[in-house]
Amino acid sequence: MATITAVVFKEGGKVYYFAPKENEEYKVGAGVVVETSRGVEYATVVTPRAEVEDEKLVLPLKSIVRAATPKDEETHKRNTERRADAMKTVREKIEKHNLEMKLIDCEFAFDGSKAVFYYSAPQRVDFRELVKELSSCFHMRIELRQVGIRDEIKLIGGIAPCGRECCCSSCMPECKKVSIKMAKTQGLSLNPQKISGLCGRLMCCLSYENDYYAETCKQMPKIGSEVGTPDGKGVVVNVNMLKMLIRVRIEDKSKDSVSYKDFTVDELRFRHAAKSEEDDAEDNGNGVKEVLAEKVLEDAPVQNGGENKQNKNKKRKKKNKNGGNKPNGAQNAPQQPENNGRQEKNGFRPQKNGKFRPDRRSHKKEENADKN
Repeated sequence: MATITAVVFKEGGKVYYFAPKENEEYKVGAGVVVETSRGVEYATVVTPRAEVEDEKLVLPLKSIVRAATPKDEETHKRNTERRADAMKTVREKIEKHNLEMKLIDCEFAFDGSKAVFYYSAPQRVDFRELVKELSSCFHMRIELRQVGIRDEIKLIGGIAPCGRECCCSSCMPECKKVSIKMAKTQGLSLNPQKISGLCGRLMCCLSYENDYYAETCKQMPKIGSEVGTPDGKGVVVNVNMLKMLIRVRIEDKSKDSVSYKDFTVDELRFRHAAKSEEDDAEDNGNGVKEVLAEKVLEDAPVQNGGENKQNKNKKRKKKNKNGGNKPNGAQNAPQQPENNGRQEKNGFRPQKNGKFRPDRRSHKKEENADKN
């Protein structure tokens, strides 16, 4: 077990572990100065002291340099205040050079030796002239880093469709992988406007309760399937995975009536469906609309006799590889002459069935010779 102090460099950012000093005590929210790969940085304490297993750490841990002094607090405050003016200056320079890039955020190193600017762009940008001009303007080292659409919302923040601050910028240190299958398992609408966040990608909160819904879905019948109830056979029209209730439509043909009743899982008799092999459409940079479009194309009915061109090409390659209709691993027999070893003779040409027929070319040659 190792003693650690957990800190964050930004509010809602990733948590990092450092080794605390033995003679110093830290409080939650207090500032500390730590040494990182980027140099000396200012961080905020979120866990003063805790015991963590060595297997979960990357040893050796870097030690905290010191607790933040009033001078360190003033330096950090000054770097934060100059952020707005710096971004305004950089935006003007971008417009001057006519670059297709969107400035998102900036941060200054604690010692004032470097400034990092984050931007997003649809493609690569040649900003060499821009960096030279910014270096002469700020008199320090300049770095420009391109980020994705999800990282952009994480840096900027905003109000999500639920009315609260975006999870990625408030309570979630890292963006998790989300898939269309999660929305299907939870019974949500596949409308992109309802399951996508401000970034246009799948909402991160789909992964919060996915484990519960995935386990519960295995115990519930599918909508539209036929089940047996104490009142007779019926068809499932709705499932409530939180209350574990299933609404069934029961038709009574003798009385010409239809009734809807709710039953628990234990009261129904049904066959559990086999595990479906669905591809998880991970939201790794593709928009929700693009992912749904791909799923629609995969589920679309195939024309031309039930086979598409891709399947035909695969079968053709497999057939050529195996030597026609022979099973896998069979070797091609040595080819024999079509006339079973008999050669052309007396002006007769061999046929595929082994017989001979007159060769017109040889007869014409003989007639021309007789005329001459």
